[in-house]
Amino acid sequence: MPNSSKDLEKRGSNSGQDSEYVRLVTSNEPTAAGMDISQPQPATRSNTFIWWIKAFVFCSFTVILLLIFLKWGVPFLFEKVLFPIMQWEATAFGHPILAVVLVTSLALFPVFLIPSGPSMWLAGMIFGYGLGFLIIMVGTTIGMVLPYLIGLFFRDRIHHWLKKWPQTAAMVRLAGEGSWFHQFKVVALFRVSPFPYTIFNYAIVVTSMRFWPYLCGSIAGMIPEAFIYIYS
Repeated sequence: MPNSSKDLEKRGSNSGQDSEYVRLVTSNEPTAAGMDISQPQPATRSNTFIWWIKAFVFCSFTVILLLIFLKWGVPFLFEKVLFPIMQWEATAFGHPILAVVLVTSLALFPVFLIPSGPSMWLAGMIFGYGLGFLIIMVGTTIGMVLPYLIGLFFRDRIHHWLKKWPQTAAMVRLAGEGSWFHQFKVVALFRVSPFPYTIFNYAIVVTSMRFWPYLCGSIAGMIPEAFIYIYS
């Protein structure tokens, strides 16, 4: 019996020492969770640095391509493509047919997001200030109404598309706020601003813009641009 009691005491002291050892060891060693959290940080930083390098290279490459296009591509496009087409239109058709062709181009180009500046310039060059201005206003008015009516059928898709550019969407929504006269003024300002009017024709349908202030404001805003093309 005394021996058994001594054995029990020894086992108790040994188990206490073992538990102290385990407690000290486990408290000093880093946990697996801590190791998992601390280890991926260098990889995350390196991935972010690589992403910024790729973004810088892509932006630089895009800017270089844009400058090359503006320096050599645009003059080549005007000299070899647009000017021959306009000269062919001016010589191949009589004035009545050419007027119909110009009105049609001014009406349909905005539907396909094509700038109608060359057609306006040709109308002013061939038909002069009076009739040229009338052709431009008739064609551009139709070209502003058609995208608006087409956009009404794809309103949900246009709304989803504008979510990718929240700043542009916020600017467009400003046009649909306020009274009739406020909408008229904002649309007229958009027409004379550098904002792409071909995109504006479709994007405006997702706002509370009414048709008549849109139409009247668009006509008022296009008058200065029409005179610019006629006098250029």
